[in-house]
Amino acid sequence: MSEQVAQFLFGGLTLGCFVVGLKFLKFWRLARDRFFIFFAAAFWIFATGWGLRAFLHTDAEHGHFVYLPRLLSFLLILVAIIDKNRRSR
Repeated sequence: MSEQVAQFLFGGLTLGCFVVGLKFLKFWRLARDRFFIFFAAAFWIFATGWGLRAFLHTDAEHGHFVYLPRLLSFLLILVAIIDKNRRSR
């Protein structure tokens, strides 16, 4: 895949994750459930990670650092699910 196509796709993923985060923010404003804030933050971190992938050229030795925002996002989603299940009891 060429570098320009990769940057275009990473930009599209960045925009998509940002918009999904805005949608979860809208759900939070309607329901006032912090589950949605966790998801909004997770998707904004996803967007940050995709943006970093688009503009940072990492070599194989330091390539794992671009996956840290993704790991943080998945952990935040996990915390949201656990928090929601504990509060519903």
